[in-house]
Amino acid sequence: MLVANGTVQHLFDSHGNWIAFRRGKFVFDTSGNWIGWLPWSDNDVVDTEGQYLGTIHSKNRLYRHSYRPYRGYPGYPGYPGYPGYPGYPGFAGYSPLPSGMTDVALAGAEK
Repeated sequence: MLVANGTVQHLFDSHGNWIAFRRGKFVFDTSGNWIGWLPWSDNDVVDTEGQYLGTIHSKNRLYRHSYRPYRGYPGYPGYPGYPGYPGYPGFAGYSPLPSGMTDVALAGAEK
């Protein structure tokens, strides 16, 4: 899913809690801290160290595959700068986890 640089995509866990947002290829926690990015032309997110963080599913869910093959070092995209406040999206509602997936554990995310 392509998201334009100025467009915000709010990301939720399976419980419907807002845990992160995406602006362009960069992903931030709810406080605006850069936590990862999308280096490939798919929905896999790597953290700022280049390690697999999770995958965006169903347009607005951030889940983690229990097993994900190593895809190689994705490089470094450069620091994205401050993303601005994305606005509070509210509650997204419960969505069952797909088989073999877990919620992404982010420091400071609501539980």
